[in-house]
Amino acid sequence: MSLPSVVLVDDFLANPQDLRQRALALGYDRAAQHGNYSGVTSDRAIEIPGLDETVSRLIGVPVQAAPGTLHGHCRIALASDRGASGVHIDPAYFSGILYLSPPEHARGGTDFYRHRRTGLDRVPMTDDGLVRAGYGDINALIEDVVNRDTLKPSAWERTMSLPMRFNRLALFSPWLFHNSRPGFGTTPETGRLVYLMFFAARS
Repeated sequence: MSLPSVVLVDDFLANPQDLRQRALALGYDRAAQHGNYSGVTSDRAIEIPGLDETVSRLIGVPVQAAPGTLHGHCRIALASDRGASGVHIDPAYFSGILYLSPPEHARGGTDFYRHRRTGLDRVPMTDDGLVRAGYGDINALIEDVVNRDTLKPSAWERTMSLPMRFNRLALFSPWLFHNSRPGFGTTPETGRLVYLMFFAARS
């Protein structure tokens, strides 16, 4: 069964303010950050009851939280934050973001891209697709396209944007080339606040 590329659900949670307040109350230690992303990630995760089942229904495939990822953690990115990477892919079967910045602060969102040199908008998921793209294996493609050009804006053409909206759930294929828009605000309360989701297939 083929997976959808993108699924958007507005007004996802019945009480998003509760999750927002719980997210803001988590610990965010910049000294402990090791990722290439912009902003700072919470020191622990928050569970949303029934999330796996709801996402499974939305994308038509059973999924569960991917082990070893930041699934369920939250991230705050301020206007002053800069990441060590740009356009990227995610190490998961399916990805998701729940936007938790209120309307008076929310801006930007998540952008998707086509790689100009290769014409690709995602990592091919089959051996035939990799061969047609000119690569012998997936790691060679990731190294030549994603790792080589992640911080080169001129190497990419934006093809789609998912605007940030409070309590909007954005689910998407992690193999699509994507990046978050810049952070904003000067405090956690005014900054870009999101709930991260990384799913694994469930047999």
